Amino acid sequence: MRVLVVEDSARLRQTVSTWLRRHGFAVDASGDGEEGLFLAQNTDYDVIVLDIMLPKLDGLTLLQRLRQAGKSTHVLLLTAKDTVPDRVRGLELGADDYLVKPFALEELLARVKALCRRAYGSKDTRLVIGDLEIDTAARKVTRAGQPIALQPREYALLEYLARRRGHIVTRAEIEEHIYRGEVDLASNAVDSAICSLRQKLAAANPTPLIHTRRGLGYELAPP
Repeated sequence: MRVLVVEDSARLRQTVSTWLRRHGFAVDASGDGEEGLFLAQNTDYDVIVLDIMLPKLDGLTLLQRLRQAGKSTHVLLLTAKDTVPDRVRGLELGADDYLVKPFALEELLARVKALCRRAYGSKDTRLVIGDLEIDTAARKVTRAGQPIALQPREYALLEYLARRRGHIVTRAEIEEHIYRGEVDLASNAVDSAICSLRQKLAAANPTPLIHTRRGLGYELAPP
């Protein structure tokens, strides 16, 4: 899942970005509203974490322009304790949730996950494809009842494929959502990650779930 963090405090921006990356999210970050708006308008994010008090362009104006441009990306507002009118205004302008500073990183993560589920039209924390079950809240994976240990990026890739189950996911989409554009198009990082996932899933059941659609991409689908 790909997240944009727009926060003027360099320390908080770095802390939130690092925390989300540690839990398998691809993260872009910006310290001002103008750059944040540009990124939000030109990149498909699953969630935007948006501070209200920003230089160059405040968060509420950014949100308003984003909605006026037809972008429906889910937005989590970061607000101060004494800004109730701003929180109300933010919700009226199209924010999906808000979090009051100071906040616990665990709560931020839970709210971002919830918005990601909403972005893919699901309120259930479980994704089930055949005998594969993904608990997105606990970030645990089992197949045929057997637990499967995954690295954060492997888990992020599997969850992304699962949320797009039944659809072909292109290499470019994987690079954009999982690797944040860090992968050179000539790199085999995506192929290696897919291979690793297949091996770990096959250890519980050899029947393949991840299918290569030659010249198109990958699809996660039951047998």
